[in-house]
Amino acid sequence: MLVGYSSSSEEESEAATDGNKCFYRKCQEEDGGNNASPARKKPKIEEQVAKTRLPVPGCLLAMFPDEVSSQTEESSLHGGRVRSFQHERGNWATYVYLPYHPEEEFGELLEELLSAAGAHGAVWTPQEEFHLSLSQTVVLRHHWIQPFNQSLRAGLVHCKRFVCSAGRLKVYCNAERTRTFLGMEVCTGHAQLLDLAQSVDRTMKEFRLETFYTEPSFHVSLAWCVGDLTGQMECIQEMQSLIDEHEEGPFLLRLDCVELRCSTGNKTFRFPLEP
Repeated sequence: MLVGYSSSSEEESEAATDGNKCFYRKCQEEDGGNNASPARKKPKIEEQVAKTRLPVPGCLLAMFPDEVSSQTEESSLHGGRVRSFQHERGNWATYVYLPYHPEEEFGELLEELLSAAGAHGAVWTPQEEFHLSLSQTVVLRHHWIQPFNQSLRAGLVHCKRFVCSAGRLKVYCNAERTRTFLGMEVCTGHAQLLDLAQSVDRTMKEFRLETFYTEPSFHVSLAWCVGDLTGQMECIQEMQSLIDEHEEGPFLLRLDCVELRCSTGNKTFRFPLEP
């Protein structure tokens, strides 16, 4: 019986063949012609996938805000301040400075100075922290941070500690003319500060960054206001008299230069000077 089943009749074979042909022609018609192939259906599949793709969650979109309105938003969030350069991922704003830790007497004097300045219409904001800059603010790539600070440390290895003082008010404006600063200019220790600035400049040149000013006016910034007010500070003499006629004699801001610092992004590197 097994042999008889395997050797089917000729009629059954032809019927099966004709049936297969009909089924093949039907598939071709459904696929759109004799040249149809599975590759022809791929775009349709991709189109269906695209239509059913889920939207990106809002919390992820918030992680990468548009750059277009960033400058306007930042200005409103930071009291009208505007970036000197556009923020880019991987770029770190960097500057070198000497910190100043104010005593109580300085705080009282600053209130008097800003009160006198405010009486003439300008709105002054005290600095969040006080320091004496030894470099301009430059852009440092993330992978430069470690070698940059290693170079700074090597260049400062022979620099000694010293004391400088400031007692003369001076008005400064940034290069973009978007902010005015009220500063107290150094009157002693200028030569030592110049040596430090030149050491920092050597590192800047090594990394092809902008060096400090040719004839720097070393100072501690006290407060700032929006815009260029350098030609509108008629009250500067009145404010200077508050310093010169202080109750215990002329006030001198004393800066103990024992440690240089480098601020880069949200990191601060410290370089103690030799005793």
